Amino acid sequence: MHKQTIALVDDDRNILTSLSIALEKEGFKVQTYIDGETALMGLSRSPPDLAVIDIKMPKMDGEELLRKLRKKTSMPIIFLTSKDDEVDELLGLKLGADDFIKKSGGFSIKVLIERIRVQLRKKNADITIEENKNIITHGKLKLDPSQLECEWNGFQLPDKLTTTEFLIVKELAKRPGIIKERAQLMDIAYREDTDIEDRTIDSHVKRIRKKFKKVDPDFSAIETRYGSGYRWNVS
Repeated sequence: MHKQTIALVDDDRNILTSLSIALEKEGFKVQTYIDGETALMGLSRSPPDLAVIDIKMPKMDGEELLRKLRKKTSMPIIFLTSKDDEVDELLGLKLGADDFIKKSGGFSIKVLIERIRVQLRKKNADITIEENKNIITHGKLKLDPSQLECEWNGFQLPDKLTTTEFLIVKELAKRPGIIKERAQLMDIAYREDTDIEDRTIDSHVKRIRKKFKKVDPDFSAIETRYGSGYRWNVS
């Protein structure tokens, strides 16, 4: 049976060791890197199924590493953050991370492993066999669920959508003109995690819009319905 590979990027060797032991016990293969530069080379050469990245690191911090990785890959990425400020945590999501875990206040390896499993299930099993066979198109939008590929007006998005972002776009585009409440989008994007706030979805939507605007500065297909949620614009 194929073992899924998790990459750990952190300059704290104690954290790398304890997480590696815990993940290997759970049946994962583990790659470890102690700084962003080494990680960028290693992850590009040998892509894992998911990466867990610390924000504060020498040589290249987690934010810069994430930006560079997002130009090449949509693999799930979880940030480790030592900051309690919600804005700092959401910054990771704006950059294109799929989730974050706080190191402070009793860092739980069990919680991290469960979050990893949630992201991997979303990546590998959330798209049904039927949808794998079908390209979803609506107006200028073209989605290929089997490859997590997205085109707008015939152009591939230069920055790939993350798995979470892809699921949000797919959910909105499936029912054009229908308002999807934030709670509904959270259920789709974070099916097994109830500890997610409304602002997390807003952060993902901002990031999605930014990616579409790189190929179409006038992109306005995702409409904000203040007080309720979002909808895919039919016009």
